[in-house]
Amino acid sequence: MKLSKRTLEELRNIINGDNTEDYRSGPKLVDFFNDLGFDDVYGQGFPSRWFYTDQKLEAINGTPELDKCIKKVFAVVDYIERIDYLDKQIDHFNQYLAFDKWEVVRDNDIITFKKHDRVIVDSSKKQTIETTDEFLSQTFNVNIESIGLSAELNELIKERLKEAENCVASNAPLSSVIMIGGIMEGILLGVATSYPQLFNQANCAPKSKDGSTRKFQEWTLSNYIDVAAETGFLKQDVKKFSHVVRDFRNYIHPYSQLATRFSPDKQTALICMQVLKAAIYQIGNYRKQLQGGT
Repeated sequence: MKLSKRTLEELRNIINGDNTEDYRSGPKLVDFFNDLGFDDVYGQGFPSRWFYTDQKLEAINGTPELDKCIKKVFAVVDYIERIDYLDKQIDHFNQYLAFDKWEVVRDNDIITFKKHDRVIVDSSKKQTIETTDEFLSQTFNVNIESIGLSAELNELIKERLKEAENCVASNAPLSSVIMIGGIMEGILLGVATSYPQLFNQANCAPKSKDGSTRKFQEWTLSNYIDVAAETGFLKQDVKKFSHVVRDFRNYIHPYSQLATRFSPDKQTALICMQVLKAAIYQIGNYRKQLQGGT
């Protein structure tokens, strides 16, 4: 990864941590970069912190050590009990990184990078959905045709979506969750089939014992959601609230529900329905971007 001067300057600010609780003194900066292969000693004549960091970043720019550096800066283990702060730091840095056509992606405790073929400035990231009420208060224009499936499948999804909405309105939360999960998995399987290279090459794509990516038919709903989020089809708000939909098929069987003590209520059903509508909306928008639409 080779970054522009402006992006490196912002990376330097994050590493140095001026005016934050992550402030790195001169000795700490030496330790930080020595972990990346340097052999420096802090002592008399040490340059200013910003000059030192700029020198080191320029030396590793365009090498694998820069990737390691960024992963070290955003190492999740260093942000225990401050994950929200970490995500804000990553979002902030991505605003600069976007002009180098790169993006930092956090998947639980793993930091990876996503390469784009163009500059993507996403103003929707200015607002982060924090609470369930905020998520439920959003309104999504659901257009089944926008997700690019066949006309026959579109009609079937519309019928099932209407039936799922009736289940929610009738206070039948378990039926709602099961139906919504089925609809979502069908949609994401269709998207994966349309973009097999993107889905198969994702870092979090499920692997077989031999290291190969599993066939789409072997993926779980959780797999589809994680990969769709990594590849850009879904945003973090959908991924964040998708846990109530995940593994829905298990609860078709009463013994599985009993074993997990899964007891959905109307709020659960409402969240699941909102996740589904948000997913359809976001997939449609991202497909338009991929196709060069406005």
